[in-house]
Amino acid sequence: MIHNPVLRGFEPDPVILRVGDDFYIATSTFEWYPGVRLHHSRDLVNWRSLGGVLGSRRLLDLTGVPDSGGIWAPGLSYADGLFHLVFTVVDTYAEGWKDLPNYVTTAPAVEGPWSDPVPLHGRGFDVSLFHDHEGDGRSWLLNMRYDWRPEHESFAGIEIQEYDRTTHALLGEVRTISVGTAAGVAEGPHLYHRDGWYYLVHAEGGTGYEHGAAVARSRDLFGPYELDPAGPLLTSRHDPKLALQKAGHCSLVRTRKGQWYAAHITARPYGERGRCVLGRETALQPVTWTEDGWPRIAGAVPAVTVPVPDLPSAPAPEASATDRFEALGPDWSTLRRPATPDWIEPAPGRLRIRGGQSPAGRRTPSLVARRVTAQQCVFDTELTFAPRTPDHLAGLTAYYNTRNWHYLYVTAEDDGSPVLRALSCEAGRPIAHPFRAPLEAGRPVLLRAEFDGADLHFSYDAGSGGLQPLGLSLDATVLSDEHADEFHDGQLRVLGFTGAMLGLWVQDLDGDGVHADFTHATYRPAPDGPR
Repeated sequence: MIHNPVLRGFEPDPVILRVGDDFYIATSTFEWYPGVRLHHSRDLVNWRSLGGVLGSRRLLDLTGVPDSGGIWAPGLSYADGLFHLVFTVVDTYAEGWKDLPNYVTTAPAVEGPWSDPVPLHGRGFDVSLFHDHEGDGRSWLLNMRYDWRPEHESFAGIEIQEYDRTTHALLGEVRTISVGTAAGVAEGPHLYHRDGWYYLVHAEGGTGYEHGAAVARSRDLFGPYELDPAGPLLTSRHDPKLALQKAGHCSLVRTRKGQWYAAHITARPYGERGRCVLGRETALQPVTWTEDGWPRIAGAVPAVTVPVPDLPSAPAPEASATDRFEALGPDWSTLRRPATPDWIEPAPGRLRIRGGQSPAGRRTPSLVARRVTAQQCVFDTELTFAPRTPDHLAGLTAYYNTRNWHYLYVTAEDDGSPVLRALSCEAGRPIAHPFRAPLEAGRPVLLRAEFDGADLHFSYDAGSGGLQPLGLSLDATVLSDEHADEFHDGQLRVLGFTGAMLGLWVQDLDGDGVHADFTHATYRPAPDGPR
């Protein structure tokens, strides 16, 4: 069976693609590098992370983007022997405005090299390319249309415009082909051509518990499009007891033997319709077709286990739980700036991180992190750090965004002596915890974070008799999409679109050039915990 979610933790907005015998899923990365994560499978059961596509400032600049800005809902497609990636870089989304530049880049292989991104337009987000292989062979760019005018609906429908694959230019008239459904918030469009019909699959109802996916079809590319009379293709909105919630934002793929599957967003809340610390994840559902030509997912609801396709089994290599940093592998991401030698140096048995901005900084933070994938998990690292002032900090963080995190860190007292402290931030409010442990100068310290459902516990070993708990029970659910959303006087200020991360963090607030060395990082999801 396929066990959902197939991509766990912060892996939203999936677009699925088959090229020959290979399946790829691309997911959103928001403010994290490398931009646009790719995953590979040959059987739809076993998936291997390939890391991100946009790993340099030549390809992507995330300097200063807001929390949950950056890369939204990429589109991955294949034509003319090239992979085509279209993506939005969201520079602004609050106060009623959105700055939404869209780009296209191509590569002969998913490993690259990827071409310099070409700007397309900034009218909306959730871009995808449709190559009409079953029709006249032309290509078309789709996106949702964003209307900033206060007296208009901001989600103004699904647009289409011709795209020239040779010149990378948009051609001709922009047309609106759908205004969505009664659920509203039409976004995430993907187009398919089958048996003489054009099928428009798009998300509806927003990305929360009312989320869903709808289908409309037309004999003509430009419509009019008729909505499926059976209702949504997929949603969890009617049943809060389903294990997989927030289901929607589908893209479709066909195997060589003609079986269809949908990749979609889902989430696993802590309690019924509770907070989603793991963020929005990716799941797969089989798709069948009715006699009169409509796609169907069984019951229009997401299942945790679904049948595998008729494909040979292709197990993926099992990753080691412990990373000793011979290189920065595909599980790791860096915040708002790419992993360049001026601030991060992987080497066998040591990851050296040079201090960056404060936890609120959005230009040059020094944070290297990986996704939390299970409600019960343990993460530990060994740190060597020589702080000289209270402005030097380094340690382990459980992180959501600049306004929500927990931090176990080494710093210095006013007299320069090293000390271990703990700090949290909730909705932008720093909270100093009543914990202080003096450390021996120059001695490595082991730091550990343990997620136990809604609780987070820190512990440490400074070489004096094993792990010592801090005696703090921290609220893990502040590291969630729901907690991160902020509205002031009814106006959106901060979005929560990512998920909890565990990472290695270093601050150098006075610019002294300090660095910290991490000998390893070990991540273990609990084998008996909830999936």
